[in-house]
Amino acid sequence: MDISTQTTDTPLPAPRPTVVEQKRNARGATRPGDRIFLGLSRGSGILLLVIMAAIAAFLTYRASLAISKDHGNFLTTFEWNTSHNPPVFGIAVLAFGTVVSSIVAMVIAVPIAVAIALFITHYAPRRLAGPVAYVIDLLAAVPSIVYGLWGALILVPHMTGLYGWLDDYLGWTGVFDWQGGAPRSMLTVGILLAIMILPIITNVSREVFRQVPQMHEEAALALGATRWEVVRMSVLPFGRSGVISASMLGLGRALGETMAVATVLSPSFDIQASLLDPGGGTFAQNIASKFSEATQDGRDALIASGLVLFVITLLVNGAARGIIARRKEYSGANA
Repeated sequence: MDISTQTTDTPLPAPRPTVVEQKRNARGATRPGDRIFLGLSRGSGILLLVIMAAIAAFLTYRASLAISKDHGNFLTTFEWNTSHNPPVFGIAVLAFGTVVSSIVAMVIAVPIAVAIALFITHYAPRRLAGPVAYVIDLLAAVPSIVYGLWGALILVPHMTGLYGWLDDYLGWTGVFDWQGGAPRSMLTVGILLAIMILPIITNVSREVFRQVPQMHEEAALALGATRWEVVRMSVLPFGRSGVISASMLGLGRALGETMAVATVLSPSFDIQASLLDPGGGTFAQNIASKFSEATQDGRDALIASGLVLFVITLLVNGAARGIIARRKEYSGANA
């Protein structure tokens, strides 16, 4: 028999399933526990969005009631008097104080936090790095009211020397002009906030610096770089976006701090050119100090100022999340 005339009945290979079919098959083979966990995690995410939307709707509704009765400009009025008929109030002083105190805190905290993170990860011996990191982590667990009491009883009385030095050498700028009195000003608040946000920035920066590829550092050392040159050329460029995101997370904490600021600051509804003069206020401090004795219209006005702080905080945290998303290795959610 001629072999060339024989026909073979060998079946053709089955077509490879598409991606959609693979997902469908995997979903059908998923165990009940996996399906339950998927439903719980998805429901938790949806519930979080619903809660955030409910908070935003509540704040917006109550704020609209207050702003409709306001006989001043809500954004530019330098007064907060909700008991008058008609009420007059505005957030100009609160916005200025919140931004200024947060900027002072960031200017102080970010360089120190980055330096501590570099020391723990690249300079300190292992026996010393562990205890230092533990102390930094412990600072994050201290309640805000404890920071406030420490600031009022310890920090404020010991700030007069610094205030006098700044007035003697930098008072000509106007920003550090001191007229005497208790140092319960924006500078003291900024220093206290810097201490409070230091653990957040340090911990995130430390984890980022630990993720620097070892080969990058070894290559720099092989080329004859010093320890500082390795940090400057390999570590800092790699961790730049992580440090920025850590700083913005710390900024979000500084913007919303309440009890510590209310304990230290001497509030007044005026804007001082000098950081050393008492006065000013923040959104959170004003809400905490006036909410209990406010009328219904006054509470609506405070809620309106809280809406502004809510929006600012969301923008800051959203920007931080966006920076983290640019480098997926810093976020497990994006992995």
